[in-house]
Parts: sequence; structure tokens; C-alpha cells
Amino acid sequence: MWLLPIADHWFERRSLSDGVTLLWEPHVHPLLRCNIWHVSGRDRDLLIDTGLGVASLAQAARDLFDKPLSVVLTHCHMDHAGGAHEFGDCAVHAAEVAALESGANNLPLSLKAYAPAERAWFRDIGYDISGGLLSAIPSESFDPTTHRMRAAKATRLIAEGDVVDAGDRAFEVLHLPGHSPGSVGLWEKRTGLLFSGDAIYDGPLLDQLPGSDVAAYVGTMERLRRLPVETVHAGHDPSFGRDRLLALAEAYLARKRR
Repeated sequence: MWLLPIADHWFERRSLSDGVTLLWEPHVHPLLRCNIWHVSGRDRDLLIDTGLGVASLAQAARDLFDKPLSVVLTHCHMDHAGGAHEFGDCAVHAAEVAALESGANNLPLSLKAYAPAERAWFRDIGYDISGGLLSAIPSESFDPTTHRMRAAKATRLIAEGDVVDAGDRAFEVLHLPGHSPGSVGLWEKRTGLLFSGDAIYDGPLLDQLPGSDVAAYVGTMERLRRLPVETVHAGHDPSFGRDRLLALAEAYLARKRR
């Protein structure tokens, strides 16, 4: 018998302006609570990241997926790519393919899997996981002690300068390494909108993970503060505007240049 309750539903959503819908998993700890972005286009829709993969996003949001759907993964950590196996058209940077197709970026969901020193490490970088990584489970059959990220197939490679086209909207791919080798953002120049993944968000930025690169992250931050961004829809935490982008980038650069 599980100590965690069974959730009535797993995903929440909120419609924003300009055809953008935010989906998230409210019963997941902020460390792993990815922002999932759906962008409605004339010819096809975009799905930017897929969440943890412990419940079916394809089923929960099937009413949104009424046109051909292009899935773009900003990177292949478990919280962003765990549900990618449900979708047939999945675009990713070449540096992330191996992790996606092997499921190598698995993170245990049971607190028992983490030694006290590991829990302390998460606390020190800004995430207290002492209460667990889940506050509920999606179904009676779900076992957090055995769940693993499912491997998925990359059907398309994207790189710096590529364009993801929805018919009436076009997003330029920006390679933004540092958090992970193949982290990307999607930049809509016409509106000043940036989907940034985990390159930047309004929370503790992680540059100490396997595959992270502080020097590359510094370069990404310098690039982002030059970009004429109006709105950032990030991989975690609330969206923000240019002033907050500059403040977050400057704070990171100041810490790393001490």
C-alpha cells in the first residue's frame, strides 16, 4: 500500500496569449516539474518538451493535439524528455540523441534512492527534496521505486540556425549549451518570444550535472543578454520579461567571474 495518494488528474494547464498553452505536473517536485509548452500554428502545432513521462501526456492533452504535431526537446534530461516516447515526430540536437535513445538521463523518483550526502547536495544548490520528489502518484499501478525513463527515438536533428515552422509562425533554433551539451532554445524574432528550456529560468540554475559545462554556460548567458527578448517561456518556474532575463544572466555571470 502506497503512502502517496493517487492523483485525480496528473496535468494542469493554462492558456496564455498568442496561441500558447502551458502544461505542468503539479504533483512533481519543482526540481523535476518541467514547463511543457504547446504552440498552436496554422499548419501544425509545436510541443516543446514532454514532461516526466509518469503519466500519458498524449492522452491528457489529446484535445490540444488536433493538428500534425512537431515535438521539440530543449534537452534530454528526464523531466523534459520522459514523455517523448509517446510522440512520433521528435526533434533534438545531435548532442542529446544518445541520452534520448538510451534513456540514460534517468533520475530515481524514490527518496530512498538518495544517500544523505546526495540530499544535502540538492539542498545546497537550491532544491530541498527531503519531502520527496512526488506528492502523489498517477495511478494505483505506478511504482516510484521502479519507474525509469523510457528511451525514445530522435526522428529529426536540429542545430543552430535551423527553423521550426508551424506555417504562420517560425522559430529559429538557438544552441544554448551549458546546462547540457545540446540544450536549445526556440526564438521567434517577430514577437521577441524565447522558449529557453533550462538555459535560463527564474530558479536555481544547474551547471554541476553530468554533461554540464560552466564555460559554455557563461557563453550562453552572454549571448542571451544580447538577444532582444520580450518574453521568456522557460523550462521551469514562471515566465518573465527582458529585465528579469538581464538580471538572471548578470547574476550568473557575476557568480562565475568571482
